[in-house]
Amino acid sequence: MKLSDFKNALSSLEKISFRMPDGKFVEDHIHITEVGMLNKQFIDCGGVVRNEAKVGFQLWKDDADLEHRLSAEKLFNIILLSEEKLNILDEEIEVEYQSATIGKYGVEFNGFEFVLTNKQTACLAQDNCGIPVTKQKVSLSDLQNNSSCCDPQTGCC
Repeated sequence: MKLSDFKNALSSLEKISFRMPDGKFVEDHIHITEVGMLNKQFIDCGGVVRNEAKVGFQLWKDDADLEHRLSAEKLFNIILLSEEKLNILDEEIEVEYQSATIGKYGVEFNGFEFVLTNKQTACLAQDNCGIPVTKQKVSLSDLQNNSSCCDPQTGCC
């Protein structure tokens, strides 16, 4: 979800809630302790230099402050301030949240609440580091119905 989409969703909410990928809710007393621009420059395992930009949110809970509630309006104003002061761009959002370790999540909006989505690592240079290409599995019955395939009676196979 891009920052502009997040802000649009915020405008329709009075209360902010986040749901984890497993369906459980993040506690209501969370704080958003950071809004920032994350810029990552790196070289992948194939030697290609890459740049990645994301908007970072950090969710944090203080079990000593169970009454804390962050309103949609306050978060919207924090985002506006960060855009002004930090020149934050309209990029995809990455959310950090503390569970057993610091987890990084994507975020989506389901019309009612924000849903943290699992992120996956990937090899960005599979063609350069010897990872075999996964062949697409096709059913033979599907091939027979495809007019672009060779017919054994044509002599082309």
